[in-house]
Amino acid sequence: MTTTAPETDTRRYTAEELELDLRWWAAANYLTVGQIYLRDNALLREPLRLEHTKPRLLGHWGTSPGLSMVYALVNRLIRRTGSDWLYVTGPGHGGPALVAAAWLEGTYSEIYPHIAADHDGVRDLFRQFSAPGGIPSHVSVQTPGSIHEGGELGYALVHAAGAAFDHPDLTVACVVGDGEAETGPLSASWRLPTFLNPRRDGAVLPILHLNGYKIAGPTVLGRAQDEDVEAYLRSQGWDPVTVSGDDPAVVFPALFEALTAAHEQIGALRAAARAGEGPSEPVRHRWPAIILRTPKGWTGPDVVDGVQVQGTNRSHQVPLSGLADNPEHLRLLEQWMRSYRPDDLFDAEGRLDPELRALAPEGRLRMSATPYANGGLLRTPLPPVDLATHEVPVDSRGATWVENTLPSGGLMRDLYAATARPDGGGTFRLFSPDETASNRLQSVFDVTDRCFMGPLLPTDDHLGPDGRVMEVLSEHLCQGWLEGYLLSGRHGVFATYEAFAMVSASMAVQHAKWLQHAKDLPWRADVSSLNVLLTSTCWRNDHNGFSHQGPGLIDCLIPLAPDVMRVWFPPDANTALSVTDHCLRSTNHVNLIVVDKQKHLQYLSLEEAHRHCAAGAGVWEWASTGPADEQPDIVLACAGDVPTQEALAAAELLLEHVPDLRVRFVNVVDLMALLPENDHPHGFSDTQFDDLFTRDKHVVFAFHGYPRAVHQLVHGRSNPGRFHVRGFNEQGTTTTPFDMVVLNGMSRYHLAKEVLRRADRRPDGWDHLTQLCDDRLAEHKIWIREHLADMPDIADWTWTRPGDVGATDGAGG
Repeated sequence: MTTTAPETDTRRYTAEELELDLRWWAAANYLTVGQIYLRDNALLREPLRLEHTKPRLLGHWGTSPGLSMVYALVNRLIRRTGSDWLYVTGPGHGGPALVAAAWLEGTYSEIYPHIAADHDGVRDLFRQFSAPGGIPSHVSVQTPGSIHEGGELGYALVHAAGAAFDHPDLTVACVVGDGEAETGPLSASWRLPTFLNPRRDGAVLPILHLNGYKIAGPTVLGRAQDEDVEAYLRSQGWDPVTVSGDDPAVVFPALFEALTAAHEQIGALRAAARAGEGPSEPVRHRWPAIILRTPKGWTGPDVVDGVQVQGTNRSHQVPLSGLADNPEHLRLLEQWMRSYRPDDLFDAEGRLDPELRALAPEGRLRMSATPYANGGLLRTPLPPVDLATHEVPVDSRGATWVENTLPSGGLMRDLYAATARPDGGGTFRLFSPDETASNRLQSVFDVTDRCFMGPLLPTDDHLGPDGRVMEVLSEHLCQGWLEGYLLSGRHGVFATYEAFAMVSASMAVQHAKWLQHAKDLPWRADVSSLNVLLTSTCWRNDHNGFSHQGPGLIDCLIPLAPDVMRVWFPPDANTALSVTDHCLRSTNHVNLIVVDKQKHLQYLSLEEAHRHCAAGAGVWEWASTGPADEQPDIVLACAGDVPTQEALAAAELLLEHVPDLRVRFVNVVDLMALLPENDHPHGFSDTQFDDLFTRDKHVVFAFHGYPRAVHQLVHGRSNPGRFHVRGFNEQGTTTTPFDMVVLNGMSRYHLAKEVLRRADRRPDGWDHLTQLCDDRLAEHKIWIREHLADMPDIADWTWTRPGDVGATDGAGG
């Protein structure tokens, strides 16, 4: 790699350097305005005419000058120190500024050769912005140097933190917009100093950019006094300084002074933390932060049509609109763009002045070329783990009770140990809202603690500064930290209660969109998948009540890009172990793993689990009547641990009371297998699907989530109306485990009755079994109100039918 030799005096900032930085800033601003307005005459080599402008003016100007100023000065600091920096921009709508910076550094033309480093390249850069077949207006996945789009505000600081964890040589400059600062996730993100360890982590330098306005009015912090904003950041563990002004010749030196002082402060923190040996002491210091106040739309039109624009919300998007109807606006646009003196910035061929080109760092030190923003370049595969050491023995199917997530916790423990570095860092982390042990993943505490840089007490449990389990009561922080961690090259899991994963559902959607577009960019290297483990599920939150009962994230994610989205329903511990290991080693996916933490019956050996999960779905002959190749009278299917148990109990009722009824038992572990093969990479062909579910027999399907999800997935299959799905129907309360399935019509008795109703024929004994089911449901209702618990034969039910474990009878699909 090529790097720039660091200079010695980082504080020096001469008049000549100021002049060069202001010229680079002018070039960035010019390119930013040009992207919003122009489609031709890119460098104004002739008078500006209406046909040179775009018919649709799209983009955001107001925040861009501030973003470009920060970029210019961080670049100077990089050249002086030779340090690694990543640039995260919360005001994602400042996209043209970051595209301009990447072009000025040469990275853009390297990655996209059709956008050349000359006049034609500038024209093409302008034409593609916010245009059909071009690039979005945000700092998107197409923008070199970005791990954060910012379209949905609130996640800049949390993504910056995720990138800094376990990257000890990295500093992340994170610009937080004052509009973004009003969001809940960003407010929570200020707690970062409690979790950032200078011994093994990088640093995050927040730059709170207060330009005073969002799109339609003032911002809260923009109108606050400096001392109040500083006091707020200080209360969160930061050491803030304020830089403000509207004269570039004053603000540039002041901001560079603040940046260099912050860099020195970070270096001192790192040196002190890394000087000792052994565990770190809890933090006794504050991380630097900068509060930057500059005008909204700085250097843009001051007054338009007699109305103040610069320094107000009116400069947020397009300060000069209606060019076709207002020749004066066209004149003002040309005047504005010529104020940057493009002829002094670009030569006759449209190439950037060599003096300005030389201001960029070299090679990978360019923020637009840093591998930290293209994390697949840094990613190393997880080391292998012997899953057999975590296998749950299954001597008899459906007879042993084990917490389904417990073996996965052992797998994560081994990954923590295998990826640990001598400095206390590593490449794997678990993120969970204060629920690691609750979710039965506590084996990780055999090798690491919860991370906490604050004061410790003797009563604390597995808590300390060198811990690498990330627990904080914010789903936004947990998922956002993991997203930044993955996009900068590492591996991890976000484990949370199923109902409250909806808090960060839109984050998962946005991450899936990022991965979807990244697949179309050859220069974006593969990154580890976003693994979301949903436990404490709706069916087993009977004690917490209705607020904790909701499988909605499944419905949010299954419509997303098929190349990205995966949804898994392991029925037992060994399938959960197999799925978790597979997901952790996968790339470029969002994996939703839905498995409960409570004790459940165990069905498959680990070898069978591997086969079953690889197949996606399969016939369990040991729970069926007759061989798999024999046409059944009806199919009884299931997906999820509780639905599997209830479906098996229903199958046992049918085997006992109507043994002549031919029932095929199908378990689905990979939900996306239900889709046609042309709609999803894991989708079954019509032949596979019909071999499993038949072409024309009715299917009674016990499903973990909302029934509509299965109906949506099987649409287009042969006679989809034959699928009769029972799942969560938004019926819940504080009650017993079995009453939850009764309330939602998914109990063994409801399933058995539905099978009898839908079967091709009515076998002998059907009426007796129907009455038995009704009687048992009535008995259950009375029993739980008197005894406050489920009936013993329900609570202690196990599978009693034969079924040799390890036999190739379809147990593994």
